Amino acid sequence: MTARLEGRVAVITGAGSGIGLATARRFASEGAKVVLADMNVQSGEAAAKEVGGIFVRADVTIAGDVENMYKVAFDTYGRIDIAFNNAGISPTDDDSILTTELEVWERVNRVNLTSIFLCCKYVIPYMQKTGKGSIINTASFVATMGAATSQIAYTASKGGVLSMTRELGVQFAREGIRVNALSPGPVNTPMLQELFAKDPERATRRLVHIPMGRFAEASEIAAAAAFLASDDSSFITASNFLVDGGISGAYVTPLDA
Repeated sequence: MTARLEGRVAVITGAGSGIGLATARRFASEGAKVVLADMNVQSGEAAAKEVGGIFVRADVTIAGDVENMYKVAFDTYGRIDIAFNNAGISPTDDDSILTTELEVWERVNRVNLTSIFLCCKYVIPYMQKTGKGSIINTASFVATMGAATSQIAYTASKGGVLSMTRELGVQFAREGIRVNALSPGPVNTPMLQELFAKDPERATRRLVHIPMGRFAEASEIAAAAAFLASDDSSFITASNFLVDGGISGAYVTPLDA
């Protein structure tokens, strides 16, 4: 493994499982000091112990928790170089606009979009101190494409992430702060497994549209995040980095061999 992130400090939200945990492992393996934030203390502490990082319990929808998360990181390591704003939810009661309740809409957008607003708002001043930084916001390929298997609040929230990321990437480019969106296709995570276990038809309908014929592994998304965090992506900002197995480029997918 290369050491592209040697000496850098990364803060990862939703780091106790799924893409966040896989990214914490990848960042640490590339030399980063990792601060892991999650609401689940047990999984967050276990993940931090595994990667030699520190854990901060944080509800990323609460401004005070987000401020504290970055304060702990800065007070511990003296800088923040990378922010992977990854925490999000995809509840089963988020469905068609005709059946999704207002409370669900507001909850999903608060966790998936407002949290990223708060994370960017409070991490950028730390990056301005050093004149450098990489912010990676987890969006989704559904911010680019429509689906008849709707999750209306999730889709709208990720579209907001994409637009906000583009705006911030442009605004802070000349301050050395890069801001990019990472848009995974369906990923084999506990969140996806739970959703599809309750509705196997949804899984089948999605899988047929993936040219590669499978869902992504969290480690593959983590590898993309490591690229965006590193200087290998030094001329990339305000972009939407799609890691979707070819979904967004597909019209007719291959038949099974």
